[in-house]
Amino acid sequence: MSRISIRFFDDREVRAVWDDEHSKWWFSVLDIVGVLRDVDDYEKNRNYWKYLKAKLKREGNQVGSVTTQFKFAAPDGKKRAANVLDYDDIIELAKNFPSKQANRFIKWFTYSDETIDGKSKSKAYALFDSSLLDTLEVGTVKGLQQIHGYLFGGLYDFAGQIRELNIAKSNFRFAPVQFLDNTLKTIERMPESTFDEIADKYVEMNVAHPFMEGNGRSTRIWLDLTLKKNLRLCVDWSKINKRDYLDAMRESTIDAGRIKALLKSALTDKINDREVFMNGVDYSYYYEQEADISRGGGE
Repeated sequence: MSRISIRFFDDREVRAVWDDEHSKWWFSVLDIVGVLRDVDDYEKNRNYWKYLKAKLKREGNQVGSVTTQFKFAAPDGKKRAANVLDYDDIIELAKNFPSKQANRFIKWFTYSDETIDGKSKSKAYALFDSSLLDTLEVGTVKGLQQIHGYLFGGLYDFAGQIRELNIAKSNFRFAPVQFLDNTLKTIERMPESTFDEIADKYVEMNVAHPFMEGNGRSTRIWLDLTLKKNLRLCVDWSKINKRDYLDAMRESTIDAGRIKALLKSALTDKINDREVFMNGVDYSYYYEQEADISRGGGE
């Protein structure tokens, strides 16, 4: 069990760990309890689970008896053994949970891995162990297309292809199609020998937004590969709050100072660390939840 995944329901973490031996995910019961109770207090959720587990056992429900344990980080940072359940038992737990959130949670939990984002996210996880990671062009438009094509191949018919329509997000129009080719060539020529230069290049690529969809997820991997190659660093995305990141990226079209400060504060030299990479994927996809991109040709 070496791969930990973080999913988000209403901005609350739902952690899971991959079991190689049985080829399945185990999910943190306390995270599920916190989500369904809408409570963040670790000890309160822990005590409630003890009560509920005993109650389910008395009622003869197997969920009260089948939990196994895995060590997750507690609020104090120490790793402690915590109850986990597999996919089917989490569904059973939610069905027997006295919460108004239960039905909505079940719908989210059931379909989250079957969406385009869910399937693409699985591909992003696999990238860590893929030989492709060592063959991607770093810092180039072609390299970004390779990443996008890998993440969204078979999911979007435009995977890896530069867009041919204008797009906008929250009233901001990204680089117009008629200038996009020249814009991308200019970005590709930008220097990348220092952190500031690499961050500037990242910001400009975001403004270009070369794909119809999936720009942020692809470009964050592209940024990390550029940092890794030139500075032997990468971003620990789990240290960057979603709202702070989105606000800073919006502001970066005028002033890149805030996003540079966020990125710099989250730099790490753990460039080959599996958990840092996997958490980065989780947070990267979390940033994109509820994204609202409108498209229009010729605008």
